[in-house]
Amino acid sequence: MSSNLVYRHLFFDLDHTLWDFDSNSRLALQEVYEEKQVTNKTGATFEAFFEKYLMHNKLLWERYQKGFISAEELKWRRMWRTLMEFRLADEELSKAMGYRFLEILPTKTQLFPHTKEILQYLKERNYKLHLITNGFEKTQWNKLRHGNIDHYFSEVITSETSQSTKPDKAIFEYAINKAKATLSESIMIGDNLEADIKGSLGAGMDAVFVNHINDNTPTEATYTVRHLKELETIFR
Repeated sequence: MSSNLVYRHLFFDLDHTLWDFDSNSRLALQEVYEEKQVTNKTGATFEAFFEKYLMHNKLLWERYQKGFISAEELKWRRMWRTLMEFRLADEELSKAMGYRFLEILPTKTQLFPHTKEILQYLKERNYKLHLITNGFEKTQWNKLRHGNIDHYFSEVITSETSQSTKPDKAIFEYAINKAKATLSESIMIGDNLEADIKGSLGAGMDAVFVNHINDNTPTEATYTVRHLKELETIFR
């Protein structure tokens, strides 16, 4: 089957769009937390630790995306800052937790509802599927393989290989060139209003906002869907 729509190249975000980052990171971090016996060192429950971790992870990812910190700093400083919330200043433990977390995280396999279904649907209609992700190269590929969705994508563009991060225009230009596509036949599909939507629109690419969390923030996205199966109404 083929589509009559102008779009031929669909660029997906991975984390929080297809791959359930929050569920998977909770599972992975809990393993690390127990393995490193963090409760004995801080007196904190995992739930308390995880709540603080999510806050610091978000803040540090924003700094990484803006070029203020390196990927290596991000990997361990999110653990350092979280431990500091519980008055534990231990750089060695922070680094051990950070690297162990990245070993375990991509082995987790929770996807958002309809992920495989919609990717198969789009593949059967001859769309070219790609990824643009700010994640780390090795980590993102492992997520795709463990989630058994790697075979759906022609090109996987990470911030490491492109040496740029969403919402920078450069990563979208890099992706278009890598996929041998044009802006007019390409569209970005993601959950992040800043990185995915504003970023792609700023690069001249249409965008689909995947609003999993029912965010009421106004958006200039070309389309908005509440769950992945709704993509069938756009890409026929």
